[in-house]
Amino acid sequence: MSKRVDDLLEKLTLEEKATLMSGKGAWDVLPVERLEIPSLKVTDGPAGARGAGLLGSGTPALCIPCGSALGATWNPKIINELGKALARETRARGSHVLLAPTVNIHRTPLGGRNFECYSEDPFLTSSIAVQFVKGVQSGGVGTTTKHFVANDSEFERNTIDSVVPERALREIYLAPFEAVVKEAQAWGIMAAYNRLAGVYACENENILTKILREEWGFDGVVVSDWFATRSTANSVNAGLDLEMPGPVEYYGEKIVQLVNNGEIKEKTVDSSVRRLLLLLERTGAFEDPLQIPEKELENPDDQILVQQAASESMVLLKNDGLLPLNEENIKNIALIGPNAATAMIMGGGSAQLVPQYVVSPLEAFKNRFEHCEVVYEPGTVSDRTSRPIPRRILTTESGEQGFSIEYFNGLNCAGNSVASSSKPDGRLLHFETIEGVDDISNFSFRAKSHLTPDQDGTHTLTLIQAGKARIIVNGKTLIDGINDPIPSGEAFFGLGSQEVSVPLKLNSEETVELVVEYSSEGSVSLCGAQVGLRAPENEDILERAVAVAEEADVVVMIVGTDEEWETEGRDRENMDLPGNQAELIRQVSACNPKTLVVVNSGSPVEMNWVDEVNAVLVSWFGGQGMSDALVDVVLGCSEPSGRLPTTFPKRLEDTPAFTSYPGENSQVLYAEGVFVGYRWYDTREIEVAYPFGHGLSYTTFDWSGPNLKKMPSRQELLEGETVDLTISVTNTGNRAGTEVVQCYIEHVSPVLARPKKELKGFEKIYLQPGETKEVEINLGNRAFAYWDPADPGWPERSKRVPVAAGGRKSGPGHRDVAGWYTDPGLYKAHLGASSRDLKAEINLNINEK
Repeated sequence: MSKRVDDLLEKLTLEEKATLMSGKGAWDVLPVERLEIPSLKVTDGPAGARGAGLLGSGTPALCIPCGSALGATWNPKIINELGKALARETRARGSHVLLAPTVNIHRTPLGGRNFECYSEDPFLTSSIAVQFVKGVQSGGVGTTTKHFVANDSEFERNTIDSVVPERALREIYLAPFEAVVKEAQAWGIMAAYNRLAGVYACENENILTKILREEWGFDGVVVSDWFATRSTANSVNAGLDLEMPGPVEYYGEKIVQLVNNGEIKEKTVDSSVRRLLLLLERTGAFEDPLQIPEKELENPDDQILVQQAASESMVLLKNDGLLPLNEENIKNIALIGPNAATAMIMGGGSAQLVPQYVVSPLEAFKNRFEHCEVVYEPGTVSDRTSRPIPRRILTTESGEQGFSIEYFNGLNCAGNSVASSSKPDGRLLHFETIEGVDDISNFSFRAKSHLTPDQDGTHTLTLIQAGKARIIVNGKTLIDGINDPIPSGEAFFGLGSQEVSVPLKLNSEETVELVVEYSSEGSVSLCGAQVGLRAPENEDILERAVAVAEEADVVVMIVGTDEEWETEGRDRENMDLPGNQAELIRQVSACNPKTLVVVNSGSPVEMNWVDEVNAVLVSWFGGQGMSDALVDVVLGCSEPSGRLPTTFPKRLEDTPAFTSYPGENSQVLYAEGVFVGYRWYDTREIEVAYPFGHGLSYTTFDWSGPNLKKMPSRQELLEGETVDLTISVTNTGNRAGTEVVQCYIEHVSPVLARPKKELKGFEKIYLQPGETKEVEINLGNRAFAYWDPADPGWPERSKRVPVAAGGRKSGPGHRDVAGWYTDPGLYKAHLGASSRDLKAEINLNINEK
């Protein structure tokens, strides 16, 4: 600990210590000006450093691929570089800490935030997360790995009690957090909303102190998820250092009161404050408080990096010779699908931001296929709710895109305005104080713009409100949520209303005046409204797509979900492609066999149509470079070098958590235990659509080996030695390509139930035609170990059953002490290109000494 931290801690009063443990606003912590201790500032991730905006508002920011896309790269090196880029972005937002990464596990494909998380596998998740944290923190920016722990779905997320068997907790769900603490020396952890074994995460001493600090040696800050703190004494005593956001409900002055009455010891407060001061020091906040306005940081190298990451994440699931496309043989391309004309580059919720630029797939294909006719048809509509009115059809009085806004103290936009600002689209939301507004719970605003639609016809104008709002078009009130209450709905994390709509006839050659008046009456923490506009729906929309496909040389279908279907605050109801997309795929592919389906989603979708199409490529939510990267991959300018970080099941009914998700009576039982993802499918031999680790290349490979270089004993493994394997891979095709060597370990005769095999090593390699590379995999003790929860009562019970009569001595399955154990015996190392495409195996005999 530094002398500065010790000196400041000694000088702080109790009141000032409590101040440092308390949020000031949405994104900053209270300072102590007397001692020149600055305010710690944070910004949401993990898709980028958003700044002070919310739900897709704020300063334009570098938008990286979503978490599942990063997991699909299987490339920790590029993740480290992305982390460094996000550190630069975070400081440009005037912040010291990035609220990322998200390392929860893909327990069920329905999880609303699966797109934010890396994988169903803890080893792959850990490998990606460690490099993300190292990259960000190398730039002097803190991270808060989240959400600690077992916060793997959105159903009743604020109160649900996750009942997780101890083995599963240790081997699956805690593992990524342990890795970032021990391997990346993480500076922060975010405690989750949910309960674990009946105790809220923010006041759970077992995970916050006993495991995180005493067992793993974590010396960083534990911050609550926003509004997740539920107590004062229980939280402080458990090890929660910081309540967010401010103004706080449980910390601050309440800490002082409970220290004075003996419910909290001041030395416990000192421990939290010491960690907070250390975080300020680690991020350089004492030298540079970053008291600067947010700015956009346009770094061409970072933009190239983001596009490269998008390319590396794309997974080629199927290819019957269609890809890569040959431009010379194509005169007409049909681009079909609801995600073709709008770039779906991120999921919903706190991960949303304003990207630096957006190029739709349609624009990207037109830009690259200059000598071809590119024809577009949506084929179907898949929106869950109307999208915010886009900036391209909104113009303010001053000629800027978007809305101009005037703010008023008090309700009903009365009197003189006290502040003004602008918003880029129909997302008119606020989450914190507005400069000039006295009280965010008692204010109003008037937003104005001129709307010029893309199409003629009867559109649908929509409103979702958090508070009360009305929409006025050319002086006439069309939707009045101020005088006609709108029922509550699921929008904005459950803080918004249901969507209401009215028809609105518009002409593409005429501009209408659009005014939104808003009052904060009835809002809770989030204020504002979302104004949407749906284009006219053509009754023959599917038939027009089929007609275009019939005439095309090749069809590129871009289907999937968006930030409304995959979002924080709500799980998906099923794995289906929304709307009529599956039928659209069937009808289009039936009339044109040269059909590529691009799945633009953050999570698996049901693919009962896959046998009817020529090629399938998963683009995920690929960040701001997704569309250009997609064209590069389709043309063969880049390899589709991604591999699945999560299994694509055939049916939802086959998934591990199907019988226990979402839970009941405020509990969710993790009944599948350690058998998560491919551990479940492979052990039970369940047929899947595409297995974990799967991904095709544009070339072919030959594998030879493996060879065992070093085989230590169990004791040597415990002392830090590794099992070292090598395998050689040769590119036998006529073009360069990428392969991912995956190593799975099987314990042949385990005492406790273990998965058939588990990923414990991997390496991504790039090979020129004819080139051979030798890959070395190093396996430490944890590659063979399992968590034994122990049976402390066994020694006493075993006395009643002599060994000769069938009793057992203490040992595997009946140990006195819980912990990680590696049993001597026979193991197999399986090496291959997916969990089900295994090229070779080798026996590994672990002897005691």
